[in-house]
Amino acid sequence: MLSFFKEYKKFAIVFTAISVIIIALIYNTLNVYQPLPVYQPNMVSTELVDSTIQYKKKYHKIADFSLVNQNGDTVTQKNYENKIYVADFFFTTCRTICPIMTKNMADVQKEILNDDEVMLLSHSVTPEIDTVAQLKKYAVNKGVIDSKWNLVTGDKKQIYRLARQSYLAVKDQGDGGPFDMVHTENFMLIDKKRQIRGFYDGTNPEEIKQLLEDISILKEEYLQ
Repeated sequence: MLSFFKEYKKFAIVFTAISVIIIALIYNTLNVYQPLPVYQPNMVSTELVDSTIQYKKKYHKIADFSLVNQNGDTVTQKNYENKIYVADFFFTTCRTICPIMTKNMADVQKEILNDDEVMLLSHSVTPEIDTVAQLKKYAVNKGVIDSKWNLVTGDKKQIYRLARQSYLAVKDQGDGGPFDMVHTENFMLIDKKRQIRGFYDGTNPEEIKQLLEDISILKEEYLQ
């Protein structure tokens, strides 16, 4: 009887050791790094995408741009070269979702403040109202840090094309105006290749948390 228990004890130890190894392997398999998707126009709601590119399946990226920020400085794609950034569309006189979006973007700013890899970019959809002076006043009021976050204005046609053909984030006004747009609550995560890697509801705190997690995942991609 004693020998039986000794053999059983050995078996239990070996079984336990094997079980730990199997569990560890399963855990590691389930936690393999998973890159974020690369969004193409055909993956996004057609109401947010210009009809000329709605069925594009690959090679989509943010187009070159030249706009003016809250300090009157020209901002182009060069300012975001080799950067991860979060983009959105807003206007300073908005009284509905914009204040919430701006507050949440400011929260993102706090989290990335000391991270040189990540920046923010907010485009005005009413550039005729949002002059440099208006953007500066808004930036000061909302705690915008110039080195991290550009609020940009400029040619409305260019902003419209960026919104509909690059960021896939703005609805057409639908009233026949060729460059009228209705911004959405979307925040877009853009990678260092100027590709869209995520869409988030900029009014939803849970999605802001997910955005911050996805920034970390995206940063890991460049370490692979």
